[in-house]
Amino acid sequence: MSSVLVFVFDGLQPTQVNARLMPNLSAFAATGMTFVNHHAVFPSVTRVNCSSMVTGTDPGRHGLAGNRLLIREFDPHNAMGAMEPELAKVAKSGVPVLLAPTLAEILARHSKEYVAIGVGTSGNAYLHNPTAEDSGGATIHPTFTLPGNLHESLIDRFGPWPGEQVVNTPRLAHAVRIMTEYVIPERDPAVALIWSSEPDKAQHASGVGSSLSDTAIKEADGQFGDVLRWLQEAGRADKTDVIVVSDHGYSTIGGNASVETLVREAGFPPGGEPGGVVVAQNGGAALLYTPPGDLEIARRLALWLMGQPWCGTITASDSVAGITGTLPASLVGNEGPRAPELTVSLLWDSAANAAGYPGTAYATYGERGTGQHGSMSRHEMNNILFAAGPSFKSNLRSETPSGNMDLAPTILRILGISGGADMHGRVLEEVLSDGPEPDDVDWHTETHQSEVDLGSEVYHQRIKISTVGSTSYIDEGNRI
Repeated sequence: MSSVLVFVFDGLQPTQVNARLMPNLSAFAATGMTFVNHHAVFPSVTRVNCSSMVTGTDPGRHGLAGNRLLIREFDPHNAMGAMEPELAKVAKSGVPVLLAPTLAEILARHSKEYVAIGVGTSGNAYLHNPTAEDSGGATIHPTFTLPGNLHESLIDRFGPWPGEQVVNTPRLAHAVRIMTEYVIPERDPAVALIWSSEPDKAQHASGVGSSLSDTAIKEADGQFGDVLRWLQEAGRADKTDVIVVSDHGYSTIGGNASVETLVREAGFPPGGEPGGVVVAQNGGAALLYTPPGDLEIARRLALWLMGQPWCGTITASDSVAGITGTLPASLVGNEGPRAPELTVSLLWDSAANAAGYPGTAYATYGERGTGQHGSMSRHEMNNILFAAGPSFKSNLRSETPSGNMDLAPTILRILGISGGADMHGRVLEEVLSDGPEPDDVDWHTETHQSEVDLGSEVYHQRIKISTVGSTSYIDEGNRI
């Protein structure tokens, strides 16, 4: 039985995988499977997609709706940042952080381990296995570990973590050392994951295609190459399935729209006040929580949003269904017990930035010309996936749609473990060595539209969805 190693490049676009920037990943891709039509989930931010990767479900089901979100069972009036200290407080209060079982929990039922090392945000690392203290496995991050007693022992053995830098590859190098000297050779988990914070950090700081971003990509690729060489030298390459993925793509900020500030200026009070609206900004998206059951406030807010020049798509939860001009949240996987009443994806286009990378968008925060994500832009929803190893076909490109939700059910299938029946993601059968050919898989694409006459203008939105079996993927969505 093979084991699985997942390597995540945060915020890497498909166009950035080339021999100039990433010789190691390019060579790896040429030998294995390339997923040409891979998708993030919406909002296209890290902690939402991380949660979908480990649960195999859409955000509506797993309940981690944004990097910032409202968890009404914990605090009904205030949005919170999904970082480790805040998420740990939620868990300590008795409220589950994720509403769907994680890959780590499923593996633990079969006496197998999931060990993740992340060098990005603490929230991203925490979400891989929030119940590790009880269910087993481990999460390793520069500021904490689960279980907690692992933190100091790793520092004693490997020394202190390097300080966080704009190009965060010194921390990644430290993570690679822990992975190759401790996690794989000593713990031998069924699934090991290492999450690079690059090129995300560099692109937020200086933009897609900047010299800083290119440096970060080259250095992270070199460390990925170190992992591959170690697998070869340790005699593990022929029994390890390696999956390389990014959590989302990227855009360049072309304009700013502080949605929370603008909502207040429009006369909608904050949460906790009568008729209050909680706004959780998520880069290229905003989650808007209106008073439960108050359709009139949600309707007024939706119509106001449709009149704003930065508004792209608007989806509405079932609790406020029927607002003219909106599309249902269930269409994009955002319907569930923690769903915001309204979700906005900010306006975007395909204009290229100074470095020639397409994709320009409004953002709720960040400087013009730097990088951002979160929206339904095709340049943010399209991310990378490559795979190679004994379980996969080789030297093949698949045009069949795939998505981050598919990682967990596919990994479980590789390991011969049941447990993915309730997942929204699918097993990527067409790329497994004993599966059908990708060209034999049936899939289709549909376009969903809505419009409303605002008097001074007509608001018209369109969302494009691709579907394989019962699994749907968001290709893009925007105002037209």
